[in-house]
Amino acid sequence: LFAIGAGPQVIGVSSFDDYPPEVKSLPRVGALVDPDMERILSLRPDLVIVYGSQTTVETQLTRAGIRAYSYRHAGLAGVFSTIRDLGRVVARTKESEQLAQTLQQRLDAVKTRVATLPRVRTLLVFERDLGSLRGLYASGGIGFMHDILGIAGGTNVFADVSRESVQPSIETVLARAPDVILEVRPTGLPRERIPAERRVWESVPSIPAVRKGQVHIVIDDYLVTPG
Repeated sequence: LFAIGAGPQVIGVSSFDDYPPEVKSLPRVGALVDPDMERILSLRPDLVIVYGSQTTVETQLTRAGIRAYSYRHAGLAGVFSTIRDLGRVVARTKESEQLAQTLQQRLDAVKTRVATLPRVRTLLVFERDLGSLRGLYASGGIGFMHDILGIAGGTNVFADVSRESVQPSIETVLARAPDVILEVRPTGLPRERIPAERRVWESVPSIPAVRKGQVHIVIDDYLVTPG
């Protein structure tokens, strides 16, 4: 909404919004699993944007006579369609189209830059228990992170799994034989712990990525933000 110039129209944000800086002074109304309906209604909004799974919230808003816009996006195509849809909903069609085109051009530039390089078989890890390989979650073949990995020149080793995430065993990871392991984490892991967390993978040296020293951990909230 802020990126398409509709920031001045925003009167409330979720518990987790921290960008751009202007949102920090706006009322907080809960988040995906704990929306504060009393707070939302007290703000007297004309429009509330909800995620597709928040069907109860949508029903409550309808009963209160408040318009709801519900969205879902797994892959990049869904992100772009949401940007354009929001532009139409809040009368920022031109700005939303410009934003979508700019993002697409930047992604296309990356794709062009790596087009002549060999594809890299990659395990894209979202989560695991710190200090161990338990609780491992990786990208399946659906989702904006899977799409971005492909644009960047990677081949997702779980591309054939039609889910946003998979919980593979180490035996399954061994069978998929990634040449690169890429862990993406929002902020929360101290950077000084990265070397130790990379060494956790040394317990399975039969994985090509481990054998080649191609285990990478990158940390920042923007890495898991669709947009």
